[in-house]
Amino acid sequence: MFLEIKDLTCFYMGGGPFEVKALDRINLKVNKGEFLGLIGRTGSGKTTLVQHFNGLIKPSQGTVIFQGKDLYGQERVDWREIRQKIGLVFQHPEDQLFGETVYEDVAFGPRKLGIDDNFTNQRVKEALRLVNLNFDEIKERSPFSLSRGEMRRVAIAGVLSMEPELLVMDEPTAGLDPRGRQELLEQVRYLHQEKGLTIIFVSHNMGEIARLAHRLVVMEEGKIVLEGTPGKIFKEGERLLSLGLELPQITLLMLTLKRQGRDVKTDIFTVEKAREEIMKMMKGKWGEPC
Repeated sequence: MFLEIKDLTCFYMGGGPFEVKALDRINLKVNKGEFLGLIGRTGSGKTTLVQHFNGLIKPSQGTVIFQGKDLYGQERVDWREIRQKIGLVFQHPEDQLFGETVYEDVAFGPRKLGIDDNFTNQRVKEALRLVNLNFDEIKERSPFSLSRGEMRRVAIAGVLSMEPELLVMDEPTAGLDPRGRQELLEQVRYLHQEKGLTIIFVSHNMGEIARLAHRLVVMEEGKIVLEGTPGKIFKEGERLLSLGLELPQITLLMLTLKRQGRDVKTDIFTVEKAREEIMKMMKGKWGEPC
């Protein structure tokens, strides 16, 4: 198993009068090459969970096993190696840019690993290519002269230059305009398809994640409450709404039709599938449509 979480529990301010249970006996398996969507409203425990993957938070109870190694067991763990293999892209990653040039920023990780200049240069070129930024045009520019979307892609390139095997992205589209959001989602899709990266994509936006993920995990109050394919999860539309999540507009349309007594499926989140389902409904009610 590539990544396995067993009975993971986390307390903030544990043992004190203000103790809060942020995670409650989480069990989760992630396969190599999988694209997993981790969904939940603010405060559901998504970010707390993924920060256990590379040592940013230590569990109160339970284990995290990565590539067969218990990260919080008795044996010593080389966290430098783990953080190279597990790349974590935080919310608003552009806020972490610091280099005078794009090149300096993206090259920082490989240089810290002791990689020589020639191989570092190759890694920077490849990382920028993967996020659709032209190396020659952008390498000498200040990252702070770029658009917000470009800055975010540079920050992601900095993580990719470490050549991680698992990429964890925490609300990577937050704060972007619709165009920037769509461009970033296409780059994430490309990364998964081209590099075969295992990706965990954390979001509260169900519409954007449904088109990318193989499997969705829904969290609420530090627990996993739903898990399955996007289609299986969207069948639970009423429950998702009760959890404070916003359904994709297409799914909400199908759910509204269902509430009105229409014989339609509700596990639909694309325009094409919705059109097919509505045409089938119309044909069943009025005969062959004109």
